[in-house]
Amino acid sequence: MIAHKLLAGSFFIEQTMKILVTNIKELIQVETTPRSKVAGSDMGRLPTLKDAWLFMDEGLIKGFGLMKDFSTSAFFSFAGAAGVKEMDARGKMVFPAFCDSHTHIVYAGSREIEYIDKIRGLSYEEIAKRGGGILNSAQRLQRAGEQELIEQALERLEEIKMLGTGAVEIKSGYGLTTESELKMLRVIRALKDLSPLTIKATFLGAHAVPAEYKHDQGGYVDLIINEMIPMVAAEDLADYIDVFCDRGFFTPEETERMLMAGIKHGLKPKIHANELDFSGGIQVGVKYDALSVDHLEFTGDEEIKALLNSDTMPTLLPGAAFFLGMEYPPARKMIDAGLPVAMASDYNPGSSPSGNMQFVMALGAIKFKMIPEEIIHAVTLNGAYAMGLEEELGTIAVGKKANVFITKPISTYAFMPYAFGSNKVEQVIINGKL
Repeated sequence: MIAHKLLAGSFFIEQTMKILVTNIKELIQVETTPRSKVAGSDMGRLPTLKDAWLFMDEGLIKGFGLMKDFSTSAFFSFAGAAGVKEMDARGKMVFPAFCDSHTHIVYAGSREIEYIDKIRGLSYEEIAKRGGGILNSAQRLQRAGEQELIEQALERLEEIKMLGTGAVEIKSGYGLTTESELKMLRVIRALKDLSPLTIKATFLGAHAVPAEYKHDQGGYVDLIINEMIPMVAAEDLADYIDVFCDRGFFTPEETERMLMAGIKHGLKPKIHANELDFSGGIQVGVKYDALSVDHLEFTGDEEIKALLNSDTMPTLLPGAAFFLGMEYPPARKMIDAGLPVAMASDYNPGSSPSGNMQFVMALGAIKFKMIPEEIIHAVTLNGAYAMGLEEELGTIAVGKKANVFITKPISTYAFMPYAFGSNKVEQVIINGKL
């Protein structure tokens, strides 16, 4: 099957093919018994196969195993067969593609001027009060056309794909008017058709309070509940609803109202929580069975206890804390308490202008004190869970999507978070396509 796709004004052809990868130094995150997520001490154990093979067809993983058993496998007959792309991965490793469960990739232009303000000592909140931050991006997005936004976002998606990402969640939230929020979500819907990546869409109208509602925050909450959510649902534009529940943004009570409205219209909750303070956002997320609660720089014993009794995925965004010079979430304490942890890039123009999940892995080691096995779980299977994609992505398992990458020759899988300044990915396969 050949698919023609438009990417930033140019055409290219993707060919679905049978792909056989042999002599893999180590096949990472293999799975024969399905798992939805990995938590606590289990995150320290990573299933792999050394000297392995992998076969993909029809966009799916069809089989894998050890090279010593390959000649007796049902897939041996494909070696040398016509129409089969054979790849020798001697000295290289194969990983499931990264699952980046929290991004804001649809935006209009960069914000490096604010970056200079940060260097001069202004805080995130001070910049926001001066009309910067999210409100700055909102003004730019409101002026931008859909085609311009699509082309900018496709370039970013192409960038992260070549760094190993195969699935990504994209939020709205830079519109802050009904018209512009719908525009963002329509752009995300177009990206689902134009990009080979698996994309989930999240409605985040409650990302900030627009300037015209500065003295009427309740009125903006009402607008989200009574107008935005019904229109988003009517066009089936989003998979999830998100709210920025934190100091200076939306209160737990306002968050509950918006989540209940979203649930009523079929949108499962996700929450920005506890980035700036102990906001109560984590507890609200657990109460409403949020798929994930994200950021979590301020997480204490009460928050950990609430999460332990839930199916909500704690999702950490180290790129934002790194860029803003903020306190890092207590990842080590969370894992040691028995929680699962996912990590995502938070790719956005203001607080994390990078979608490089390899760098996120490095921050997990350097700043969170996570070991390589925990890090790999956090950016693959647990990231897939945080997008509701754990049944089709996140591990090397028969029947899952053939979303993998082949590394350059590396010594161990620990080299991935260790060598943070270079791209270790040599070949990307998405949906069984090179």
